[in-house]
Amino acid sequence: MDGVIIIDKPAGPTSAEVVRQLKARLGKRTRVGHLGTLDPFATGVLPILLGEGTKLAPLLQEGQREYGGLIVMGCETDTLDATGTVSRVATVPRLDVEQLSELANRFTGSIEQQPPLFSAIKRGGVPLYRLARRGIQIEPPKPRRVEIQRLELKSAGDDTIRFTVQCSPGMYVRSLARDIGVALQTAAHLSELRRTRSGAFSAGDARPLAAVIQALEHGADPGLISMRSALANLPEVVVEPVLEDRLRNGDSRGLDGLSPRGAGLFKVIARGQLVAVARPTSNVTAVLMRVFGNREEEAPEK
Repeated sequence: MDGVIIIDKPAGPTSAEVVRQLKARLGKRTRVGHLGTLDPFATGVLPILLGEGTKLAPLLQEGQREYGGLIVMGCETDTLDATGTVSRVATVPRLDVEQLSELANRFTGSIEQQPPLFSAIKRGGVPLYRLARRGIQIEPPKPRRVEIQRLELKSAGDDTIRFTVQCSPGMYVRSLARDIGVALQTAAHLSELRRTRSGAFSAGDARPLAAVIQALEHGADPGLISMRSALANLPEVVVEPVLEDRLRNGDSRGLDGLSPRGAGLFKVIARGQLVAVARPTSNVTAVLMRVFGNREEEAPEK
């Protein structure tokens, strides 16, 4: 099975646990991965890559992310979310629409952000959250530059703010909640989080994890998106079957003169299948960036 499944992740399991549950139903020979880690308490869009579809990861992970959720003011936690231990408390200020609009504008654009100590960023090959949970004193991760394209903040009660945000990959919403609290001269943490978009995939494309597992167990369609469709934003070139083997063997000369005008990357299709993704190097030539195996010719799993 090759392609992409969009899971509507429930609260509770880690993204890695979702992968393990699916792999248990797909068999050892099927490679399975995910794009964009979601914290266990978070829900929403989690793209899962299957088989040859795992090669699409570099091509799909750069798209914008969209989230919605709830920020609770008055206390900050060590994890910056509701699962952590309270580390700081502060008085909650009165908020009005104008103040929240001004604050949203302040955080829109290119900003420097300090990632959480409890994060998947690795130190010596070990995720920081594992070191933090062991009580090991570690240096906080370095600030990083992130982009927020759109941020909306609305009061949802005396001590809560409802938000929606559109941002670049790598932006930590938990850190945003903390920084909003600091900007309001109080403390804050993330109480709820739901991802509604990851690149080209939205909540409308997602299926509940339980439904996908049930479909796999009964041999039904789990909502698989073909590799060709997953790259719908890229222009495509259709080649004759006679060129297919050359391209699958890495011979990019078969693409000479076929590059779409003005394309950055483009798909190569043969017999309705995605054969490769290529990049033009001149008006005539192109180089193969990703080449995909011909799964139809593989022996069935025993």
